[in-house]
Amino acid sequence: MSGTLHAGVRRAARTEIVTDEREFAELGPAWGRLYRRCAAATSFQSHAWLHSWWLSYGTPGRLRLVVVREGDELLAVAPLMRVRRLLPALVPLGGAISDYADVLLDDEHADRAAAMLAEGLSAAARTALIDFREVRPGGAVERIYERWRGPRRRVLDSLCLELPATSMGELVDRLPSAKAQRVRAKLRKLAALGVEQRVVSHDEVDAALHRLLELHRLQWEGRKVTSEHLHERFSEHLVRSVGPMVRSGDAVVTEFRLDGAVLAVDLTLLSRRLAGGYLYGAHPQLRERKADVAVMLLDACSRHTETGARGALSLLRGDEPYKHHWRPDPVVNQRLLLARRRSAPLMSAVVCDVVARRRGKELLRSWRERDGGGP
Repeated sequence: MSGTLHAGVRRAARTEIVTDEREFAELGPAWGRLYRRCAAATSFQSHAWLHSWWLSYGTPGRLRLVVVREGDELLAVAPLMRVRRLLPALVPLGGAISDYADVLLDDEHADRAAAMLAEGLSAAARTALIDFREVRPGGAVERIYERWRGPRRRVLDSLCLELPATSMGELVDRLPSAKAQRVRAKLRKLAALGVEQRVVSHDEVDAALHRLLELHRLQWEGRKVTSEHLHERFSEHLVRSVGPMVRSGDAVVTEFRLDGAVLAVDLTLLSRRLAGGYLYGAHPQLRERKADVAVMLLDACSRHTETGARGALSLLRGDEPYKHHWRPDPVVNQRLLLARRRSAPLMSAVVCDVVARRRGKELLRSWRERDGGGP
């Protein structure tokens, strides 16, 4: 990074495009230091998460990491890959299983790092569109968007729901009186049943995650579920990435025991600005015994936000009805599209597709409302 290095020699910063998978792996320590210096980063931008994702989902020859280096340190990273779907594009690593995408910028040198990264991205793009989906408002890549010299567009992406970073008691106090009384009764029920929470130590994480995935499959058996969560590649990614993330404080795995048996396991991801429950598995016995699993999980997650050090307790992507019981704030992710002048038609095509899809969803919703909410 900028400043005095080792023997007092200041080295010139440079921008590079990393395409070698072994070099991606070797970037881990420097990437981790940069991650700690970027306040906007979420766990989905950690090296452990993205490198593991690449091992499970990446296509050889498509890796495009745009990095800004100064000596042995990183000032910025844009973790991308090249895709050839309908249109040639550079898209963030992490794919559909990651709720947020972003770049990493050294906060102390953010203006310089962003300017250099923007130039590097322009060079990497060539004739491709740069398509940053699922950017949380306030993300570091917004600095790149502001400095982009070519065509650019910002459209809405997925809805996330967020709660204040506070204690479970204060979350309950935000509810209307009748709802708050019901939640307190459910908390008392969990205590009366003897449900015990235990944060898993880092050497027990792998076994706990395998148990989480088993319980997840069991709870959704015979019902509609995110099919990717049932694939072996997802299991391998989760186990490979979360162990290091627990050791570095970027994730926590919690077991819930009843009568000595593990009946639920939760994975919560942690970053400087938010905590978010990512995935859980719960045995049907819990509901059979009248335990409210949603209340149980939120109670556990809120223990990582009750000091107020983090800005939000995120319920992550999705507009499921049960989330609205807690009166969350809607936070809409952004899709940032960046193009060079000769690839501007690609951006226009994407924007037209986004608008058409949104109008189609609105028409479908209005038809269902007109027909009384039927399928």
